[in-house]
Amino acid sequence: MERFGPAALAEHLGRHERKGLLRFLTCGSVDDGKSTLIGRLLYDTRLLFEDQLATLRKESARHGTAGEDIDFALLVDGLEAEREQGITIDVAYRFFATEKRKFIVADTPGHEQYTRNMVTGASNADLAVILIDARKGLLTQTRRHAYIASLLGIKNIVLAVNKIDLVGHSKAVFDRIRADFDGFAQALGFQGVQPIPLSARFGDNVTRRGGSLSWYDGPTLLEHLEAVEVGRHETERPLRFPVQWVNRPGPDFRGYCGTIASGGVTVGEELAVAASGRTSTVKSIVTFDGEKESAVAGEAVTITLADEIDVSRGDLLCSANQRPEVADQFSAHVVWMHEEPLVPGRSYLFKIGTKTVSGSATEIKYKVEVNAFQHLAAKKVDLNEIAVVNLSFREPIAFDPYAENPATGGFIVIDRLSNLTVGAGMIDFALRRAANIHWQPVDLDKHSRGAVLGQRPAAIWFTGLSGAGKSTVANIVEKRLFALGKHTYLLDGDNVRHGLNRDLGFTEVDRVENIRRVAETARLFVDAGLIVLCSFISPFRSERRLARDLLEPGEFVEVFVDTPLHVAERRDAKGLYKKAREGRIKNFTGIDSPYEAPERPEITLAGGMAAPEDLADQVVEYLRDQGYI
Repeated sequence: MERFGPAALAEHLGRHERKGLLRFLTCGSVDDGKSTLIGRLLYDTRLLFEDQLATLRKESARHGTAGEDIDFALLVDGLEAEREQGITIDVAYRFFATEKRKFIVADTPGHEQYTRNMVTGASNADLAVILIDARKGLLTQTRRHAYIASLLGIKNIVLAVNKIDLVGHSKAVFDRIRADFDGFAQALGFQGVQPIPLSARFGDNVTRRGGSLSWYDGPTLLEHLEAVEVGRHETERPLRFPVQWVNRPGPDFRGYCGTIASGGVTVGEELAVAASGRTSTVKSIVTFDGEKESAVAGEAVTITLADEIDVSRGDLLCSANQRPEVADQFSAHVVWMHEEPLVPGRSYLFKIGTKTVSGSATEIKYKVEVNAFQHLAAKKVDLNEIAVVNLSFREPIAFDPYAENPATGGFIVIDRLSNLTVGAGMIDFALRRAANIHWQPVDLDKHSRGAVLGQRPAAIWFTGLSGAGKSTVANIVEKRLFALGKHTYLLDGDNVRHGLNRDLGFTEVDRVENIRRVAETARLFVDAGLIVLCSFISPFRSERRLARDLLEPGEFVEVFVDTPLHVAERRDAKGLYKKAREGRIKNFTGIDSPYEAPERPEITLAGGMAAPEDLADQVVEYLRDQGYI
């Protein structure tokens, strides 16, 4: 074993640090050999220890699919379920290095149901190795992964035609697959596509030449990975510094902490807060190792400014002469990652850098059919589908188009209730018309109007199953308030469908839009100083949350009329439950469409257990106790 003296060791480590880094992923359809290829790369570059090899041989005998040979896929497929099924489920990351370069490789799953995992692996990659089984040629998932790679800004592709040994090392098969891919990929804008015939199992053209592939005179996979030039480095882009934390350990220090997403910064440079436009100069750049004169993309730093300006977590610092755009409405590509579909009007959280804002999709312009790049009309976006949508945020954000700067143009979508990541997206451009719409200030506000009327404006939101008694109780409450001299208005689910929502049906998409419109209308009534009573099934928590978020704290009172299904069904004066049971009404709440009960309503009424008048008295008593009347 070679031994290093201190000087030699320092030189060795310094040489290693100076090597360039290439991030790449392997993708393609299921069972094309992605995990085997990575295992072969690690084996041939001699980065496996003896104990790893021993374990790999043991696992190959137990789970392997390569006969007496080592099954290199098992080196990467770490989950027991993966080994038993012979597929990749999660994204596996591996690090290796050669004399010329360092590498981080992501092995992504091929199954369509795990497309979201492929997006995760591709989000930070410089290059994609798209594997194709020489026996099968281009498949739907191959095209899908190529399209996603293009969408995420990957410009360099290796077309790895694997298992070439299983087609007799045929040049004709290789040429046909290459021609098919070239025809398909012309519209994707790749800067470089390197086709390589190889056998991951036997190592042909992975790190060494394959003796049966003498007709191929291009590079091996490793030679290409060591030599390929990727796009411009993050340090060459304009400065983008998302503020993650404002550090104030004492009255004499105020620093802005975060990781530089792109570009570089120097002491004395003029910076701007992207959203507000306020400017100042850099006073110091503080790191774990002390102060520096400059810092570049990828470094975690604390920046102090010469002036006391308003900077908070989520703000974006930028060069004063190279600022991003600021807008609140966008056109974006979205990859949906959850079983619950993306529905226009439904409220989500959107996280861009360190900034989190609430918003929704206002329109699904089209879904992308990846085989022929067709644009398909759609009302929702389902799991693993890709669509172009219009988005509206509750406040303006600073951004760059994703194609110009992924760090400030990419975002994730978060479900407001479960806090799960449900989608990922790339901003294409701002919808300029939004910049021309401003809130017109008026001299009178809801508090002034409510004071004149002798009441505190609010939306009293009755929710529950069809037949729960919502409208009956709401109607009695309104009469009680009217008798007390209060000014009210009752919005009822059936009544608004005769006018405002006449064009909407009862699909999930239409129900979301129904509640969105009603919530906006209720907000106008509250602004007018009224107590508005809203009686709607409103079966989804996310839409009731949207209505609550439109109003100020304390202006939304959720009343859950908790009537059991069998009681509501027994009251079925309109015969709706009977028709739903017979299949003559689709998407009926409580039968073939879910009702999500409130988790923390302000008022819960035991529907079916007391007279409607008594239930109404409970609501009036609450309003009196809380100072609404």
